Amino acid sequence: MSRPYRVLFVCVANSCQSQMAEGWLRHLGGDRFLARSAGTDPRHLHPLATRVMQEAGVDIGAQRGKGIDATLREKFDLCVALSDAARSACPPLPHVARVETREFDDPTWFEDPDGADLDEFRRLRDELRAFVEGIVAGGG
Repeated sequence: MSRPYRVLFVCVANSCQSQMAEGWLRHLGGDRFLARSAGTDPRHLHPLATRVMQEAGVDIGAQRGKGIDATLREKFDLCVALSDAARSACPPLPHVARVETREFDDPTWFEDPDGADLDEFRRLRDELRAFVEGIVAGGG
């Protein structure tokens, strides 16, 4: 049996984008992939990220915000920085075979007391699903 294709998703806070991408890869990739996420300035998992993923049948509630330092001893086949800001703040990653940057909006910037932010979280969820489906379809 071959080892799983190891993917690290990085965003700034590890509270939303990277956590959602990790959840999608765990859900869609099965045992062919190992998914991790980290942040350059980690915070707590955003409750709306958990909520919209749950709406799609993916439970990320047990995931926790982690700093990039927590992954520095692990080897990855791919690291995806989910924004230019995350890529710029990321330390060198010699343990990663390939690094790429994909720009996704951070829905926490759109937070609105009237709930408009929930639509932004849903939009991000769906965009990340499509992106992760591409990773899975490519086989890693």
